[in-house]
Amino acid sequence: MSVHQPAPVEGSGAKKPVTVAAIRNAKGKDPLVCLTAYTTPVAQALDEACDLLLVGDSLGMVVYGMESTIPVTLDMMIAHGAAVVRGSKHALVVVDLPFGSYQESPAQAFANAAKILAETGCDAIKLEGGAVMGETINFLTQRGIPVLAHIGLQPQSVNALGGYAARGREAAEAESILADARAVADAGAFAVVVEGVVAPLAARITSTIRVPTIGIGASAECDGQILVTDDMMGMTLGHVPKFVRRYADVGATVKAAAAAYAEDVRARRFPAEEHLYGAKPKIAAG
Repeated sequence: MSVHQPAPVEGSGAKKPVTVAAIRNAKGKDPLVCLTAYTTPVAQALDEACDLLLVGDSLGMVVYGMESTIPVTLDMMIAHGAAVVRGSKHALVVVDLPFGSYQESPAQAFANAAKILAETGCDAIKLEGGAVMGETINFLTQRGIPVLAHIGLQPQSVNALGGYAARGREAAEAESILADARAVADAGAFAVVVEGVVAPLAARITSTIRVPTIGIGASAECDGQILVTDDMMGMTLGHVPKFVRRYADVGATVKAAAAAYAEDVRARRFPAEEHLYGAKPKIAAG
């Protein structure tokens, strides 16, 4: 059950919390704005601008410096999911099911998804996989757990896929991904993340399925877009994917601030008088 605040009274001026139904009903309307978040302060900063905040297992790489998302644990997702929920009043909060927590069986997926919802207060979970996950998605949605599906390039399957290259360049692979999109939509997913697929295929998927598509490295014709916030804000070290547009260079700002601080400390310019606490004056003897 979500801990988001109840919807305000019409005319109050406050933005209503976004619901799963609102995301589902956004198909073909104004594009959905989605970003990742892993902490309370970042969630607070992004919340007003976004329709959906994803607590992605990308936190393994972005926050913990892992080589992939594979080592991310359920406990990590719960801790960060709860932090983001505490910082969000408007955007729908979705938490990733990490690798190994749902592939074994629908029952395993339900137990772990229910644990995430109960312990974080988030609104929905996300899982990777196409037609092979159809039974699991149906099992979850029939039991009250909203599911955001994820097809195309699937980072949890990078070892099997052989890397992070774009998908759908060959006709057979494109048809398979389209079939995945149909399968997860038919199984009950309220929206589908389409990652790392060629633009014509992403546009075709969007025009084919009845639920919204959320593109990342896909097409501007998707029903929404998502980026890893650290990539978008210039906080990522090393390789940045081609599909990322940097809207700020926060990394450079932080580096410059740290250098200025270090210079002031070493020159004994900080702390200055205005940053110090003075002792209380002694009371004169009567």
